[in-house]
Amino acid sequence: MKLAAYKINGQKRIGIVLPDSDRRVCDVSHLTNGNVDMVSLIQDRDALSIIKELNERTSRDEPLQKELTDWQAVTPLPPIERPGKIICLAGNYRAHITESGYIAPKEQAIFTPQLFLKPSTTLAGDGAVIELGGQNVHVGWETELAVIIGRRGKNISVENALDYVFGYTILNDLSERGLNSRIENRTQREMDVFCDWLAGKWFDGFAPCGPWIVTKDEVADPHNLEIKFYLNGELRQQGNTRDMIFSIPEQIAYISSIMTLEAGDIISTGTPAGAGLGDKKLSDGDEIISEIEEIGTLMNKVRWTN
Repeated sequence: MKLAAYKINGQKRIGIVLPDSDRRVCDVSHLTNGNVDMVSLIQDRDALSIIKELNERTSRDEPLQKELTDWQAVTPLPPIERPGKIICLAGNYRAHITESGYIAPKEQAIFTPQLFLKPSTTLAGDGAVIELGGQNVHVGWETELAVIIGRRGKNISVENALDYVFGYTILNDLSERGLNSRIENRTQREMDVFCDWLAGKWFDGFAPCGPWIVTKDEVADPHNLEIKFYLNGELRQQGNTRDMIFSIPEQIAYISSIMTLEAGDIISTGTPAGAGLGDKKLSDGDEIISEIEEIGTLMNKVRWTN
């Protein structure tokens, strides 16, 4: 089942997107007890059961299909607008580690996932324009499979970790790789390189996400999904989730040993090779498309305002 958040006629809605090429959406907001909020829906098992049944009926019932709205007629929102946490993994694919100029860890090495957070204000929906301004110099892309947490958990075991997953979506971890590089005669402190890298991921709109959530029952194996990124129609990034260093259960177990995971939290699982590094960066008017097998396609455009 695909669950989407969107606006139509100025009103927020939650809908199910039919599994057909037309990408039509059925409004189920009336089943959310008046609370049009994806996190609340994720926790409402009764409403989800009704919506799942409606999804199955709508797929084969022509009269119901007449009530559907074309996806192109709505304004998509991030599937979860204000998650409690957006937790991202750095360096979870060996090929991305080496293309970033670092030495990939050996298979037998003992190490832990590297984590950072992004604020919820970085989120943007499918079709949203990513606005870049005076602080932006070199913005790169990183297409990633994102995990949506379905229920609260702490110290979750690897064996039980997938029980805490609600579904999956796409997240593009946009990154400003030249933050503060234009400041002349800047006195650098010891940790400035790391701190600039981190803050460079926090700009508004720097986590386009969507276009919807695919519930976990529809993804046979989240560790065998093709990942692609296109810049103005040209394939620039390609990989597969099977190449993750840390699997999704291992990520959940480690993260939950540090912090409590809650319904609606997003874990962005890292990016394969082909990220926007070096001389690869975004320009005004660029169209960026992130695509993950069995999940969908996330499209955004770039606008420089300075």
